[in-house]
Formats: sequence, structure tokens, C-alpha cells
Amino acid sequence: MTPSPTFLVTLLSATAIILATPSVDAQSAVDVLPEKLEDAKGKKMESGVLSGKYIGLYFSAGWCAPCRVFTPQLKAFREEHIDEFEVVFVSFDKSNTDKRRYIFTSGMEWPSVPGARRKPSTSLAETYSVQGYPTLVILAPDGTLVTDRGVETIIREPATAFEKWKQAPPS
Repeated sequence: MTPSPTFLVTLLSATAIILATPSVDAQSAVDVLPEKLEDAKGKKMESGVLSGKYIGLYFSAGWCAPCRVFTPQLKAFREEHIDEFEVVFVSFDKSNTDKRRYIFTSGMEWPSVPGARRKPSTSLAETYSVQGYPTLVILAPDGTLVTDRGVETIIREPATAFEKWKQAPPS
């Protein structure tokens, strides 16, 4: 049984509380990422390959039920916008093993910040005032914050979310 969008929004609103909208001094979205990321198989990759794309920082964990519900929606959304949009998984799993299991079982094909529940993941969460999971922070190619409510936007408006992000004034 697939949960209704109303149920998901209610559930996510209760679990993902975002406080302040931070200001990040970056020349590009890639500047907020560590220099090296991991691909879906755990191999090191340069974060610079994401240059010029909108980036969705996906703060999530396999132990989080709302995350497991939202991840397939994010996967479909990413595939639809892959030429201009990439997700970067910021894991808050309890271990690297748990992180790898979540990536594999959910079919995540996007890069991730190395490690789980440690710097730089915690630094990114602090930068964007992440208080709950799942949280999807959308960054424009120039590094400006578009929204810290990417989860809610994709659930409510999947067909128009990306175009709205592209037209949004910088935060």
C-alpha cells in the first residue's frame, strides 16, 4: 500500500523541523561539499563533477522510516531531472555498513559524503540547521540556497518543483 501524499507531508512535517535559513558563502554549490565524495559503490570521486548542477543535499538514514518512504520518490525525481540536478546523500546512519546497506537496498545511484554521522556530514547539517530526517536542501549551481524544504516540495508538487527552484530568487 502506498501512503497518500497528505500522510507523507504530515509525517515529514512532524519529523523534519527546519529552523533558520543559513547564509553560506560559496562560489558554486560544489564549494559546500567535501573535495572527495563516494559514488554509489563506495569509490572515491571528485565533487567537481557536479559543477553546474542544482544539488540536493539529502540528509537521511536507513533507520528512519519516513526516509525510506521518501527515497523512492526522490530517486524518480532525480532520474527525471538528471541533466541539471544531482542528489548528494548525507548519511546519518549509525555506521558505514548501515549506510552502504541503505544505499544498496534503496537503489540510490547518487554520490554521498564519505562516512556516516561524522564530519563532514555533521558540518553540513549544522550549516543548514538540519533538525530532522529526511531533509533535502536544494542549492543552485552558484551555491545559493534555493530551499531547505525540498522533501515537502517534491511530495506536493513533483511535476513543477524543479522549474520553481530554477526560477526562485536566491535566499
